[in-house]
Amino acid sequence: MKKIEDVALIGLGAVGCAYLTTMAERLPMEKIRVIAAGERAERCRQNGMNYNGRRCRFNVAEPGTGEPPADLVFVSVKNTQLAGAIDDIRDFVGPRTVIIAPLNGVTSERLLMSRYGAERVLYSYAMKIDATRVGDSTFCGNTGFIPFGEARNEPGRYSENVAAVEDFFLRTGIEYEIPEDMITSLWKKFMMNTGLNQTSAILGFTYGMMQRSPSARALMRSAMEEAAAAAGAEGISLGTREIDDCFRIMDMLGAEGKTSMLQDIEARRLTEVEAFAGTVVDIADRHGLAVPVNRTYLRQIRAMEESF
Repeated sequence: MKKIEDVALIGLGAVGCAYLTTMAERLPMEKIRVIAAGERAERCRQNGMNYNGRRCRFNVAEPGTGEPPADLVFVSVKNTQLAGAIDDIRDFVGPRTVIIAPLNGVTSERLLMSRYGAERVLYSYAMKIDATRVGDSTFCGNTGFIPFGEARNEPGRYSENVAAVEDFFLRTGIEYEIPEDMITSLWKKFMMNTGLNQTSAILGFTYGMMQRSPSARALMRSAMEEAAAAAGAEGISLGTREIDDCFRIMDMLGAEGKTSMLQDIEARRLTEVEAFAGTVVDIADRHGLAVPVNRTYLRQIRAMEESF
């Protein structure tokens, strides 16, 4: 059986810091590399990262310096940084490397597969992670879990790559799920992000404010209904039951927490709106769908970004 012994991670944002620190609690430090280049690499070497008030340092590996491939490449950048990350991980991808990228949206795996082959890339996303990035510090109360797998996963008959990542997550303490229908699961998370992340970012609402406001919930539902229609046009069935599940998940989140998109807006960073509303609008344009809420969200968040 394939066994993952070492990992190379790119992207030390809130999600990357949370999962890298979890891995480091059980994995020898020499088995962990952080992929970074230029000024970012030097800053990482000098400062490390601050996670829940504790300074952590990891081995930094720069692209183009003869680094050997990793058993697992963990991509945790934002969608706005994915194109550069796809180039930067090239030296770390070998014949037996597994690539996992728990990013938001539904396009990252397709882009990674087109570069490195579908046989190396698993679908994944992060769920219920409560991580906040402030400056160079990350604070996380709950690392949540990572649903992952091939497009279809039959219990007891997982692919070699799925079985290897499952074993690695068990050994390193990362909570996970392996959905039988991974594609539908991925689109359901995308639908939730399309509603929750974008609505909260535009309104400036924490989770608690989203939970309490009927008007915010109505906006969120409208955005998700449009995402569900876009999914249906792509052959993915999502409906009222899945939308209601998204609200149940949101209502369990800590009231003071904020979505990653709201954090980006407040920090005056580019957001992932192209991966959310941008994807819905692209699909709608191809299939003749009306998506006025997401079309407005796309224009409004783009305008907000133009002020940064």
